[in-house]
Amino acid sequence: MSKVHVRLADWHKDNAALRRIREAVFINEQSVAPELEWDSEDSQAIHFLALEDDYPIGTARLLSDGHIGRVSVLRDWRGLKVGERLMQAAIAEAEQRGLRQQHLSAQVHATAFYERLGFRIVSDEYLEAGIPHVDMLRESH
Repeated sequence: MSKVHVRLADWHKDNAALRRIREAVFINEQSVAPELEWDSEDSQAIHFLALEDDYPIGTARLLSDGHIGRVSVLRDWRGLKVGERLMQAAIAEAEQRGLRQQHLSAQVHATAFYERLGFRIVSDEYLEAGIPHVDMLRESH
């Protein structure tokens, strides 16, 4: 694998790349309705873009309340720690902004991934966009 890096993204300048990744993962693969995927929080969120060389392969976003979401990696790059790098960048940014608690809504199948990053399950299972989820919390020390 060549050089993978994560950088802060600009919702307007990087919009096409951010949308392409999220559409591929959430709308096309997981059948999330487009009206559920896109919300007014995107324009206010801090976005992260994972790239292999200059090719966008993953994204995530951080909201002002410490909520990390929309973590997505294109299928061909899964299992290569791209999601982990995105999460580490989002956690570091949250901590830098004084957000000592980070929380997320995790698809149930991905809870072990988030647990390895220090998150713990804090809710019962529920459906979001027809997919089983749980709320997870991470507290900075």
